[in-house]
Amino acid sequence: MQSKRKALLLGDNVHAQYHPLQAVERELMELLEDRFDIDSTEDYEIMSGNGLAPYNLCIGYTDRWGTPAASSQVGGLLGYVAGGGGLLVLHNGISLQARYELSQLIGAKFTGHPPYGPLAFHKTDVDHEIVQGIEDFTMEEEPYQFETDPFTKTTVLLEYLHEGTRRPAAWAHEFGLGRVAYLMPGHHIHSLKHPMYRKLIVQCSLWASSGGRG
Repeated sequence: MQSKRKALLLGDNVHAQYHPLQAVERELMELLEDRFDIDSTEDYEIMSGNGLAPYNLCIGYTDRWGTPAASSQVGGLLGYVAGGGGLLVLHNGISLQARYELSQLIGAKFTGHPPYGPLAFHKTDVDHEIVQGIEDFTMEEEPYQFETDPFTKTTVLLEYLHEGTRRPAAWAHEFGLGRVAYLMPGHHIHSLKHPMYRKLIVQCSLWASSGGRG
């Protein structure tokens, strides 16, 4: 039997403004438990130094809009991914953008969102293992909008349609020896019940964790 990979789920409960980790933590862990041994923490200091070294994957469901990570934490996460680690950022995890270095790592910056509502998600024409077997789908979500980083060469895998405009909803890229993926959906537990989104989370996790540490 192939041994499980190790993953760390990072988020906030006590200080979460909008998206507490505990709202989705159990669902995420159960979804990935067949393929990963998962630890969960609110302690961002684990990003410092070599704190992430035991893990193949870091999953960010962070709620840090107004609290930038410390420089030591930023350096640790950048070094971890560049050295072969995987980073999967879900929905509000893009709040790590409170430090510009992490916005560049993720590949975009959140700029706001119109009201929550039904959204149609469409695959792009890109052939990528993350979207193998994924079909177009509809779900209710917050339509996050982004300013992409012109210096990050990323691949948009999924788009959503809002008021006649298609906007990026998922992307992936390499960063040094490591891999980074972002999924826009994930507002609450109901998002994680959708079969297409569940499949995307699993396939993103496997892809991102298959870099230099895979």
